[in-house]
Amino acid sequence: MDAHPYAPNDLSLPGFVPNLLSANTILAVFAVATVIVVSLAWILPGKEYSKGDSRYAARDAATVALEGITAVLEGPASLLAAYAIATHKPYNYVLQLAVCLGQLYGCVMYYTTAILEGDKFASSPYYYYAYYIGANASWIVIPALISIRSWKRICQACKGDGRNKRKSH
Repeated sequence: MDAHPYAPNDLSLPGFVPNLLSANTILAVFAVATVIVVSLAWILPGKEYSKGDSRYAARDAATVALEGITAVLEGPASLLAAYAIATHKPYNYVLQLAVCLGQLYGCVMYYTTAILEGDKFASSPYYYYAYYIGANASWIVIPALISIRSWKRICQACKGDGRNKRKSH
């Protein structure tokens, strides 16, 4: 039997061929490729999206702050919510509700700051409606639907809990 790095050690893997590259080399190549892909995704679509909202190209402080909060807080919380859903954790609906309310709050702030500044950030009506309105619609509609569903599930769970019933004296 060929030696392999998997457990258990006596696992039979006929025809096992070890990696040609070390784990560190594979991780380094992956890291470099990720940086290149993310950079291109930031540069190309980001520049295109900026035609619908030039605050991204201008690095508007409010927009950068909202996107930063979304990336730092909402991103990891979304991953945790996906894990909670996949593993049927009891807190999955609470987490979904929290993530969605955070997303909806971000959308309210995103549009409110634009309105307060004159809503003049699109290069044409096409980009305004296609990118600024259309591309962002899913960031409102989907979290709103998930919030409603999560709220209903949380309320159902609370109704079904015997500890919430009042004792009559």
